[in-house]
Amino acid sequence: MPVRSDRGGSIPRILVVDDHDLVRRGVRHILEAQHAWEVVGEALNGQEAVRLNRQLSPDAIVMDIAMPVMNGLDATDEIVKSNPNSKVLILTMYENSIIWQAAQASGARGLITKSRTADELVPALQAIIAGNTYFGG
Repeated sequence: MPVRSDRGGSIPRILVVDDHDLVRRGVRHILEAQHAWEVVGEALNGQEAVRLNRQLSPDAIVMDIAMPVMNGLDATDEIVKSNPNSKVLILTMYENSIIWQAAQASGARGLITKSRTADELVPALQAIIAGNTYFGG
């Protein structure tokens, strides 16, 4: 459930999932710099993401694909099956149509590649939080 901000609106609550500490910290820094979003948790793999999603009920999840234990596509599929309103943004290094199709099939609402600029992360998350899709590349 979103937290109320002192500006009267809801603060989106985000879960960040990536097995690389540098990437997780970077994503967290970008999102927290928005001052309107709260990173409520971090996970190192898909299995932790599924567990934290149940515990924390974030408004959106930024999810890597290639991770140990459970990959991001399988985690996204499990999360969306348990709650079809879940909003997952895939953040990946893979830049091919097969991955894009797999992300859509898993129930992800969006995808951006890690080769894009950090400035694309915010509008991508804004789009999926608003209920839209974002497959920006």
